[in-house]
Amino acid sequence: MSYIFLAMAIICEVIGTMLLPSSQNFTKLLPSFALVLAYTLSFYFLTFALRDISIAVVYASWAGLGVFLVAVLGYFFFNESLQWQAIVGLCLIVSGVALVNTYSSSQ
Repeated sequence: MSYIFLAMAIICEVIGTMLLPSSQNFTKLLPSFALVLAYTLSFYFLTFALRDISIAVVYASWAGLGVFLVAVLGYFFFNESLQWQAIVGLCLIVSGVALVNTYSSSQ
């Protein structure tokens, strides 16, 4: 169940980050409210993930997969370019997160 909470935290963090451009420096009320809510929910779900998973694994997964998803979604939604070096780096992030989760022990 902790990994479900971690996944929900990652999704909320990515949603909040993707809403940042829409908020236009917090001048647009609805996107600003939605991104603050998404970040708040992200941290809320992180607290539940920490019940059974170590903080190092939770944070590495949350940050690493968040970076990966924001980069990929930025490519599709904001037409941001990804050079081959960035793609390799993103693959290394995902590999690192997988290794951390595979070889870490639960509390």
